[in-house]
Amino acid sequence: MHWPDPAQRARIVDIRDNIIARIAEAEREGWLGEVEGLQITLAGADDKLAQIDQRVPRTVDLPMPTATTGPRSRLSEPAERVRP
Repeated sequence: MHWPDPAQRARIVDIRDNIIARIAEAEREGWLGEVEGLQITLAGADDKLAQIDQRVPRTVDLPMPTATTGPRSRLSEPAERVRP
């Protein structure tokens, strides 16, 4: 799924507000087909806003590696060969 860019939220809100105004105009003028099409477009804009709002930034806190001064772990040494 392609997630909308959160930086575009304000632009999507402006688009949604414009669609709402166009729906009101179409209803005043009796353009029923136009109202139906705009309501579908409005649902898409609302969906994009909901996707942005539900998306939680996720960060992962990784510990910094530390330098070891002791002997190397046996797990990091090459495996011993067993002779027949």
